Amino acid sequence: MSSQLRETGPDTAPRAAAPAESARPRPILLIEDTPSLQMVYRSVLASAGHRVAVAGTAAEGLTRFREVLPSVVLLDLMLPDRNGLDLMQDMLRLRPETNVIVITANGSINKAVEAMRAGAHEFLVKPFDEQRFLGAVENATLARPTPRARRPEPEPEGPASLTGAFLGSSETMARIHAKIRSAARSMATVFITGESGTGKELCALAVHSNSSRATGPFIALNCGAIPQDLLESEVFGHVKGSFTGAIADKPGAAAAADGGTLFLDEICEMAPALQTKLLRFLQTSMVQPVGATRPRKVNVRIVCATNRDPLDAVRRGHFREDLYYRLYVVPIHMPPLRERGDDVIEIAETALARFAAEEGREFIGLDPQVQALFRHHPWPGNVRQVLNVIRNIVVLNDGGLVTMRMLPDDFAAHPPVEDADLPRPPPTAEMPVLDNLIGRTLAEIEQIVIEATIARHGGSVPKAARVLDVSPSTLYRKRETWKS
Repeated sequence: MSSQLRETGPDTAPRAAAPAESARPRPILLIEDTPSLQMVYRSVLASAGHRVAVAGTAAEGLTRFREVLPSVVLLDLMLPDRNGLDLMQDMLRLRPETNVIVITANGSINKAVEAMRAGAHEFLVKPFDEQRFLGAVENATLARPTPRARRPEPEPEGPASLTGAFLGSSETMARIHAKIRSAARSMATVFITGESGTGKELCALAVHSNSSRATGPFIALNCGAIPQDLLESEVFGHVKGSFTGAIADKPGAAAAADGGTLFLDEICEMAPALQTKLLRFLQTSMVQPVGATRPRKVNVRIVCATNRDPLDAVRRGHFREDLYYRLYVVPIHMPPLRERGDDVIEIAETALARFAAEEGREFIGLDPQVQALFRHHPWPGNVRQVLNVIRNIVVLNDGGLVTMRMLPDDFAAHPPVEDADLPRPPPTAEMPVLDNLIGRTLAEIEQIVIEATIARHGGSVPKAARVLDVSPSTLYRKRETWKS
């Protein structure tokens, strides 16, 4: 495997590179002992334009490190011949400017904190998705090698360099790029909203990557995926013996993010009692683990996100009003894909090229009929759904031009979004009067009101959703339920 990148460096000491060679970015070194994961990670990195050197053991990894002299290393902590953290320290002694992303299957924050303190740039906990993986690599690639050094501000004319993970040239995304650029330069708390699949974590990572904290850790915590009785421990940590099962001290995510950014996803799912402690933390920057007697100060920037309406959660009593106003300083709304125009075509064609390369297929683009359908499809799953559809097409077809017959069988389950440029049927129903609702069940009344509102707005689900103050994807899901 080492022969695959022999041209990237000599067998012994590095020799002077030719001017053309020196201009090329150094390859990424991947140290992973599982062959299937080696293949997956290398394929994803290669498809994103990175050169990759691969090693399966610590000994081979150190040899390849001396040969390749990478600026970024992806390091699995569980290697067959040696502890990954010890190997990382050897590499950093040889080249302190190296950015190491550690990969572990251990979901404990303990490992993350230990790795960060030992000099890691960032950590990833298996399993992680492709976008999170590439975002971490891009962050490490762009970061300055000097620890805690401020990176130069991004060029104003280059949104691609600002958030390379975001595809799309629409005016909507241009505004998002500009807002991220401005927010990244400040210390203000960023509150990201948007439907599932719109890229909220990528937005948070872009804010971090373009801030003065880019060389610090980026710690992401999904408040909706952790049991409420464990969430406080995950955020603030605990001391040994503080509760049943606390067999050792454990720093929390807030401590792990010291000097960097703490991303709290699905913030509206946080338990009220923990919201009080989070508010105190925001006011004092002091962390007190469960069972500890003394707090300690940390330097953390908070970025949070939710796919709910946070103000509605405040009205319903699910989210503290004072915490809302403390967090809702710089709001960034990630728009649903159906509101981004031709961005869906750019995303689909980019995904088509990437997946085709991975699967060894030859595709030449999207048929005009497919493009038209994609433009007017509701995409309730947003970018994630586009990627799934394209992956399905690439896997089940040999190549050529993507035509209507290649689309997944269930793709037509969601009707196209009504667009201003498309002919609309005249309204066929009027909003019912109260007398027509008496005697009906609440579910029936809900269906009548929703369908009548959609009809009154020319069949436009997004417009009806704005009137009803709900997400359009909620209305699409309800209508699908009524059809079944």
